[in-house]
Amino acid sequence: MTGRAALRLSRLRRVASEGRGDRPAEARGGKPRRRGAQPKVVALGGGMGLSASLAALRRITGDLTAVVTVADDGGSSGRLRDELGVLPPGDLRKALAALCGDDDWGQTWARVIQHRFQSQGDLHEHAVGNLLIVALWEQLGDHVQALDLVGRLLGAHGRVLPMSAVPLELQALVKGHDPERPEDVETVRGQATVALTPGEVQSVHVVPADPPAVPEAVAAVLDADWVVLGPGSWFSSVIPHLLVPELLDALTETKARRVLSLNLAPQPGETEGFSPQRHLEVLGRHAPKLALDVVLADEAAVPDRDSLTDAAQRFGAAVELAPVARTDGSPRHDPELLAAAYDRIFRMHGRIGPWR
Repeated sequence: MTGRAALRLSRLRRVASEGRGDRPAEARGGKPRRRGAQPKVVALGGGMGLSASLAALRRITGDLTAVVTVADDGGSSGRLRDELGVLPPGDLRKALAALCGDDDWGQTWARVIQHRFQSQGDLHEHAVGNLLIVALWEQLGDHVQALDLVGRLLGAHGRVLPMSAVPLELQALVKGHDPERPEDVETVRGQATVALTPGEVQSVHVVPADPPAVPEAVAAVLDADWVVLGPGSWFSSVIPHLLVPELLDALTETKARRVLSLNLAPQPGETEGFSPQRHLEVLGRHAPKLALDVVLADEAAVPDRDSLTDAAQRFGAAVELAPVARTDGSPRHDPELLAAAYDRIFRMHGRIGPWR
């Protein structure tokens, strides 16, 4: 790490510490931590992939932080972003819903914040949770404080943080975006467009190119026992975390062990035709210095284990295969099975305790 990067991380640690020092864990949207009682876990991603990971992780630890992408520009989030200039709240809302408990209170609030209005007017398809989050941002003038307050209201089993303090535009270099010019490489703009783009995504970047990380997110990564990256839309939800320099520095420096959770199937559009090992290859191109400890994949989704093992070894990682998919045949993770897989990884690839 360069001297400049080290100074930047030191500053972020100090800012985050000062911002949370007089607030108990309950006020930050989580349970009070019993020192050494359970692993401190940070999960990075966005959309339904991150929601699946959080629904699993909240079953095995009460010290959980979600760090969420802020590049969404579609649907209700995109409309609020365009009209009010705010961070897109949709993926943050989904993460909060995933952290709601299984009791009546948690499930009621999860349904409420996910509810979308159906009308012929301006409220059509707006999610209640998006409006609530944006209202608190305007009232409090603080992204983190507002999300912590929503977490308290919901009784969320963890904390939700945006990865950056400014809304980002995702841009992709796509080969063959125009079917009539299959060899041409074009720039495709916007997360919603990138996620469904025809052609082959070569790489992604964000605008602005050097976005500021949220200090609390950096501090959480540096303080974690485990960091979980993925599953999720690879180019539009997973890789963007590696494009925030301060967050990438933290992921590189942290003493936490790092798990990469692979998707159950390629995503139509941005990763169509990708093998599990190709997901690793494009991740490495965007963050060549990133090290991993474990790559988790569903055993039924890996036709060539040797190739995946070779790709994982380039990151210094072991491969763990486990049944984590729902039994209905859909490409969705089962929270209980995924929780069991994470729990096994935490025990077998880390110290057994002090949370055991």
